[in-house]
Amino acid sequence: MFEIIIGILIPFIGTSLGSFCVFFMKKEMNKRVQRALTGFAAGVMTAASVWSLIIPSLEQSAGLGKFSFVPAMIGFWLGILFLLILDKSIPHLHMNTETAEGPKSKFSRTTMLLLAVTLHNIPEGMAVGVLYAGYLSGSANITAGVALALSLGIAIQNFPEGAIISMPLYAEGRNKMRSFFDGVLSGAVEPVAAVITILLAAFLIPAMPYLLSFAAGAMIYVVVEELIPEMSSGEHSNIGVLMFSLGFTLMMMLDVALG
Repeated sequence: MFEIIIGILIPFIGTSLGSFCVFFMKKEMNKRVQRALTGFAAGVMTAASVWSLIIPSLEQSAGLGKFSFVPAMIGFWLGILFLLILDKSIPHLHMNTETAEGPKSKFSRTTMLLLAVTLHNIPEGMAVGVLYAGYLSGSANITAGVALALSLGIAIQNFPEGAIISMPLYAEGRNKMRSFFDGVLSGAVEPVAAVITILLAAFLIPAMPYLLSFAAGAMIYVVVEELIPEMSSGEHSNIGVLMFSLGFTLMMMLDVALG
């Protein structure tokens, strides 16, 4: 049980450590560096969706023969639709944009920046929760190594993400301590989402292939809707592509080596 608690907390620790960078970094983060870090995060999430979630979903549905893709496809689309509903229901503001998304609200710019990041972190917590639920069940052919690989991969991409969160908040006028605390708070949704998913999945073990691909769909939605546009904005976007590739291969290596 201790290893599960640690596994759930590792991504949150990554975000917290990244947010701590606000205490010794300049007020403005270089745009090229920000694109590079965003590309890296997108690569990790894409690889995690494929290697840690979709492939295991397909493997667990192998008994369906030619139709083994059906649970993965259905779960994937449910994950996409779930994030789409959240995206339309929660007012939020992405980095480097001036127009908020979701319903109109009187929230401040910094609050909506935080809501955007929190929305982004929900599927990551769900993905970790699904894998640990499968490991706990003992019937989903998911090892502790596979679950740990995903936790470590998300934590690695959460570290630069924590800096990307806290620095703009500081630039918007909040003091360093408040910016750090808000960055940490944005990552707290991940262990919460993981625990909720574990509790729900305990009653839905037969639906594990659907749950795995559901988390993958939710993560891919974030990558395509938010991260790829941010890493490709402006000039010299090649750095985002290269860092995407680095993040993808690193997550793939972790999953294979630890799985």
